[in-house]
Amino acid sequence: MDDISVEHNASPAKLDIMGVYDWPVWNKEISTFAWTYDKGEVCYLLEGAATVTPHAGAPVNIEAGDLVRFPKGLQCTWQIHAAVSKHYEFK
Repeated sequence: MDDISVEHNASPAKLDIMGVYDWPVWNKEISTFAWTYDKGEVCYLLEGAATVTPHAGAPVNIEAGDLVRFPKGLQCTWQIHAAVSKHYEFK
């Protein structure tokens, strides 16, 4: 299984080419929850900060300005430290 990939401070040009600003928005308050990705996901964090810990891997910290890829089949725990708002697209 692939790992979570994080691109910090993705360029506005790249985000425009990907059409990120046309993707739906997901918002979540400070919380901790388990999640399984039945599809791959690409997301761009508009606000907030979280730690995503794969069940078989090291914690990954993400925050506003990060472009993140989650692989299909990933089982993880999200710990949201500051309320998150993100654009997302399932692949």
